[in-house]
Amino acid sequence: MSGHSKWATIKHKKGALDAKRGRIFTRVIKEIMIAARNGGDPDMNPRLRTAITAAKAVSMPADNIKRAILRGTGELEGGQIDEIMFEGYGPGGAAVLVMVATDNRNRTVSDIRHIFSKQGGNLGEQGSVAWMFERKSEIVIEGDKATEDQLMTLVLDAGAEDLRNDGGNWEVISAPESHDKVLEAIQKAGIPTDSAAIGMVPKNLMKLEGKNASGMLRLSEALEEHDDVQNVYSNFDIDEKEMEALAS
Repeated sequence: MSGHSKWATIKHKKGALDAKRGRIFTRVIKEIMIAARNGGDPDMNPRLRTAITAAKAVSMPADNIKRAILRGTGELEGGQIDEIMFEGYGPGGAAVLVMVATDNRNRTVSDIRHIFSKQGGNLGEQGSVAWMFERKSEIVIEGDKATEDQLMTLVLDAGAEDLRNDGGNWEVISAPESHDKVLEAIQKAGIPTDSAAIGMVPKNLMKLEGKNASGMLRLSEALEEHDDVQNVYSNFDIDEKEMEALAS
């Protein structure tokens, strides 16, 4: 599991994400709106279907979901949002991808550049680090919620590519088009998931320690705090005990 995924899991356990429920709602609504541009029927639009699943996972009311779809399809006003992917490097040289959804491109570009600079990172050119990642389904399950024997056959039969154990969690990796089927199989087996999303998974990890580790986590936090940022992905790997200490 990438360091960024571990960091998100640690924060979730400590309740840090729950305190940002309003921001989570905003991000999910934007994703629904963007996805709905390709059609408002989730049965015919996999990205919209995934976005709706994410909305339900955070207990978003059905009316909010419906309005977001209608804004995305243009049936209601307010759906003018641009998607931008930023690429750069954090302290220690870890690769960083930042996905944003904004109604003011110039403002957001300036803001993201400032965050990278202030937190000891560097914003790169298009294509500078994207090649280090693959678009994959990533489903995370707490290690004590299932055994390897329970999961291995279950997820592989459903179409997953890999099952990994990072020492504390199970990570199920699949092609994006297999996300729904794999997630459904896990849920039908009564196994709770910690997170389930389609995102950018690093091909290789970069170990960070000490000052570079703390600086990378500060950069991640600063980017995630920005209202237009949808997701942050990185290939950093930091020892879990060190992460726990930094999260305290």
